[in-house]
Amino acid sequence: MLWKLSLTGIKSRFKDYLVLFSGLTFASAIFYMFMTLATNPAFLKGSLSIAFKITQIVFDFGIALLSIITFVYIVYANSFLLSMRQKDYGMYMMLGARTSKIGRLIFTETLVVGLLATLLGTVLGVGLTQGVSSVLISQLGLQIHKFVGFYLPALLWTITFFAILFFLAAFWNRHKLVKSNVINLLHEDQKPVKLHRNKLSKFIEAILGIALLAVGYWAMMHAAKLGTKTIPIAFFTIVFGSYFTFDSFFTAIIDLLRKNLAYKYKKLHSFTLGQLKFRLSDYTRILSTVSLLFALALGAITVGLNFNNMTEQSMQSTYYDVVLYGHNKKVDNQLKKVSVKSTTTFDYKMVVEGKGKEKTRVLYIPENQIKSNQIMYQHYSRKNDMNHYDTRRIKASDFKNKTDTNEAQYQLVSLTPYIDAQAKVVPETQYNQVKAKVNRIELLRVNNFRSNFNNIEKLQNLSTTQMMSSPEVDKDAVNVNLSNSKSAQYRLVSSMTSGFEFMGFFLGLAFLAMLASTLMFKVLSGANSDKPRYQMLWKVGTRKSLLKASIAKEIGILFALPAALGVVDVLFGLQLFKSILGMNTYDKLWIPFTIFGVLYVLYYLLTVVLYQHIVLQKED
Repeated sequence: MLWKLSLTGIKSRFKDYLVLFSGLTFASAIFYMFMTLATNPAFLKGSLSIAFKITQIVFDFGIALLSIITFVYIVYANSFLLSMRQKDYGMYMMLGARTSKIGRLIFTETLVVGLLATLLGTVLGVGLTQGVSSVLISQLGLQIHKFVGFYLPALLWTITFFAILFFLAAFWNRHKLVKSNVINLLHEDQKPVKLHRNKLSKFIEAILGIALLAVGYWAMMHAAKLGTKTIPIAFFTIVFGSYFTFDSFFTAIIDLLRKNLAYKYKKLHSFTLGQLKFRLSDYTRILSTVSLLFALALGAITVGLNFNNMTEQSMQSTYYDVVLYGHNKKVDNQLKKVSVKSTTTFDYKMVVEGKGKEKTRVLYIPENQIKSNQIMYQHYSRKNDMNHYDTRRIKASDFKNKTDTNEAQYQLVSLTPYIDAQAKVVPETQYNQVKAKVNRIELLRVNNFRSNFNNIEKLQNLSTTQMMSSPEVDKDAVNVNLSNSKSAQYRLVSSMTSGFEFMGFFLGLAFLAMLASTLMFKVLSGANSDKPRYQMLWKVGTRKSLLKASIAKEIGILFALPAALGVVDVLFGLQLFKSILGMNTYDKLWIPFTIFGVLYVLYYLLTVVLYQHIVLQKED
């Protein structure tokens, strides 16, 4: 009989349960998708072989963060489930149902709903993983072949993780219901909320909250000076500053608005402000958490997308796109596939001078070639805590003044296979007297390096292989540095940064979806307690359009406050990454902000519709 009543209750609240079930399904799908992409060796080793260990540590950290936000999400989703059913269970107990029976019923209901959502979510997660991985592999330029969305270890971890969470949730629900009496269950939504009205303490708390946030923002802006102290200072001040701000500062603003009688008595502003004051008092912790997670999520995707700038910097650091050490048939055939913009050449002779420990390799280069051929390089410097490159020309005079030879000599030698050699720029007559084989270097600038990268990389590799296979080359002395191979450097940096791009992008979206859902469930879990107030306003003649507008404003402010503070956190937090990564983290800032804004507004609109459906529903 109890199961029949339970199924009837679920059927009557089918729309609310559908939201809960879809939210839990989405959470498990996200968790499975991230576990698969973060732990599957086919993804990690196939795309990030060079930076595998670093990326694995980053992904492990991401899994830990995702587990924490998932736990918080399940807690609030479970509170929404309990708020929907506790009055029904109280009624069953009032009609004579034993407490043990009710306990088993709520335990089983919670566990079954959670496990069904998890199983459906993992099935959905397999499809999403396949689709998302294809998009990410294509967009980030990863090299992965035959990647499959189904990964058994990730499936087992997802089911185990959610089964443990839902078991704990079911146990908590059973414990709470068994320990509660019937009156409390039936009238839980009618309990008064205690408000702290000490104005002096609230004023001090508001000032302290703003001051702590200011200190945290200052620390992130001066990360270069503070060094390792930046993170603990910013973490402590921003966490507590956010809490104090929500607990007092925003409440003080509401009190000021309530003192403005012209505003207060316009439409339903008085009712809306009263609702918000109670909300902020009850929502302090969740709003603080949401603002911090919002900043973390938005910051993750913003910094992740900006890691693409590191590949751009890797291209800026090297002037020439291809360095040809020689020609053969394969090199010439591949060269035809590359769109060459300009070609610069110079000759050199390599001579071994000295013996034993004094033995050095010297590269003799004719002075007239340095003067006539414009051999360029990229000079590195730091400006405004950012990496900066400007193009300079190698001049013969650079080798006459010994104080200026370091950079010019390094840049010139790095264009040859002998990176450890010493360069000597000599007159033509002296160069002709050197008895050694003449070697020629061709320096190519190409059109559209990114779009033509595969052909460029193949050409560079063929040229290097041809040079290494030549019997005249001193293989013991050859040391082809990354600096004389732009394609190799680009491949290395893109392999490392692509993992961070994926990490920031996907983890940020997962955080946003879960924190928005968490706030949604928190708002909806209190809808039943708000219903009598809206019903009373409706009965005394308040237009339904005004009630809907009041609900939209109230929930809009609850969504807007943590988002606004989170955005401010991100804008200052990017200063920290700017000094660490040496790149403009504010570049293309509109992309992540637009993505977050659209998704966040969708969650807000869904919350408003569901909340209106609950509180404005006509009573039979």
